[in-house]
Amino acid sequence: MKQYLLSVMHEGDYPTPEPEVLEQMHTQVMAFNDRITASGAWVFGGGLQPKDLATTLRYRDGDVLVTDGPYAESKEQMGGFWVIQAEDLDAALALAKDASAACMGDVEVRPFQDGG
Repeated sequence: MKQYLLSVMHEGDYPTPEPEVLEQMHTQVMAFNDRITASGAWVFGGGLQPKDLATTLRYRDGDVLVTDGPYAESKEQMGGFWVIQAEDLDAALALAKDASAACMGDVEVRPFQDGG
């Protein structure tokens, strides 16, 4: 089976939703996690803290520079992720569709390189 990264993308700083929406998202994501774990597709996953808590390390001319903040300034930021295993891209996309509905957000799908 091939592994895929499902990245949950948020616009801006993804402010905390209203409590009832947050509870619904949590319930849906936990149900999705349980389902993919039971199916054997689960490898690893988790939610991320806001981009303001990121630290970036940049290699330049033999030195590593450490700076506060995300790697790139952009409108979208990764808010969480799943690493799954699936038979092929179509199967990964089907799970990503369910993941997007569960977290009520955008999900990017990327395959891992072979032989990693």
